[in-house]
Amino acid sequence: MTATPLPPPLPGPWDTRLPVGFAVELAGDAHRSRDGRLLLGGAPPRLLRLGPTAARLLDGGRFTVTGRTSAALARRLLDIGAVRPRPPLGTGPAGTTTGTTVVVPARDRAELVDALLARLRAAPETAPLPVLVVDDGSRDPAALAAAAARHGATLLRHPRNLGPAAARNTGLRHAATPYVAFLDSDVAPGPGWLAPLLAQFADPAVALVAPRIVAAPAPGGRRGVLHRYEDVRSPLDMGAREGPVVPLSALAYVPSATLVVRRAALGTGFDPRLRVAEDVDLCMRLHAAGWRLRYVPEVTVGHHHRTGLRDWLGQRAGYGTGAAELALRHPGQVPPLHAAPWSVAACALLLRGRPLPAAAAVALTGVTAVRLARRMPDADTPVRAAALLTLAGLRGTAEQLLRCATRHHWPLAVAAGAASRRARRVLLAAALAEGLLDHRRAASGLDPLTHTAVRRLDDLAYGWGVWRGAFRRRTAGPLLPRIVRTAAVPARPPAASPPSHTPRSAHQPSANLPAPH
Repeated sequence: MTATPLPPPLPGPWDTRLPVGFAVELAGDAHRSRDGRLLLGGAPPRLLRLGPTAARLLDGGRFTVTGRTSAALARRLLDIGAVRPRPPLGTGPAGTTTGTTVVVPARDRAELVDALLARLRAAPETAPLPVLVVDDGSRDPAALAAAAARHGATLLRHPRNLGPAAARNTGLRHAATPYVAFLDSDVAPGPGWLAPLLAQFADPAVALVAPRIVAAPAPGGRRGVLHRYEDVRSPLDMGAREGPVVPLSALAYVPSATLVVRRAALGTGFDPRLRVAEDVDLCMRLHAAGWRLRYVPEVTVGHHHRTGLRDWLGQRAGYGTGAAELALRHPGQVPPLHAAPWSVAACALLLRGRPLPAAAAVALTGVTAVRLARRMPDADTPVRAAALLTLAGLRGTAEQLLRCATRHHWPLAVAAGAASRRARRVLLAAALAEGLLDHRRAASGLDPLTHTAVRRLDDLAYGWGVWRGAFRRRTAGPLLPRIVRTAAVPARPPAASPPSHTPRSAHQPSANLPAPH
């Protein structure tokens, strides 16, 4: 089946030059060689070779744009993800919260809307802002209208339910300010949440900025199993690591629960035909148009998560159904597995559990490490660096395969387990190991077995949704892995760099960065 036609292409950024005074800081997960000329980092990670001027500017781990050379370097490093933006607060085109309209899409939930509007009006930074409440076909429109009226918000109404994307678009059309903040009715922003997000728009190439979505306090202080699980594994929480939003990276999208956008960049906005995954689709279309998207986890916004088992499972399955439409619209951009062929082959050999295949896997990994070491002779310790990078790649693929078996492809894994005792043992061991590993990483407040059990329910519901969506749309796209041959790390920098406004390859594993001219 063919994909639903995409909305018209979004306009690209009309200016990408960073202003004087804009600062950048080396990302916490980036690593430099002793001489400062090699830099490993970015999203996705890659090895960069810096020219003398670039290395000198980065010596302190941070520098400020003062002219053409530093602006070009900051632009390239920002786009790669090797540095983080540090725009000055209170300056630039978005230095204050004025010039922003708040849009709240809602269907019923009058009590939550009332509480949200009370928060906005009580905070000095948002009290004077225009607020548009979009009633998306409420069953009790009078209650929602009364909540909006109490707090001086403008009410816009759909006579029937059109979905959250259409409701946000209605607010977008009626907003008359350069920036729009979308807040779902079930969020609870804290003090000072808006100004740091707006400051990111000092970069003229930024179209969208998102905070971290965390669990809001439970009503009455009651914290059940699902609430404690959502504290650490909510699908809306993109984690504590700041960075650019780039398809096929660890931060491939941000949820629409709270977003601040540059109104002119969004065109007609979200695709109203999508009831789920409309935020992922928008992120991909903005990225394809050349816009930059930022995630700022230092700003947190509370969210009232679903904690009733039936609603919670339905939400997870609903999220899974969106994968099929995304796979049709953006082929190859939402694979369940994204890895190099050598790492997949090595994991398959190790799964055999026999000495000869295991030896072949070790040999394959060793050959890959040796080839990588030869490509970066200027590293501090080429052999050690290549070995660590290769092992990290192998581990990453192994973890992705674990997730595939317990999440996207669990129906196939269960079928294999029913046919083979050995496959059944491997599947059970994988399901337990992945859950226990996740419990440790997440620092979950649940005991290990309870966390693992809820994790498996989460995956079963999401995977069921993926298969249901794939069957309904008659596509295998969201189930197909993406196996890409990683490019070798070049030994010398190229003569020139690509223009900074061109959309970058989301899976490029390495790049060179000469000193700007």
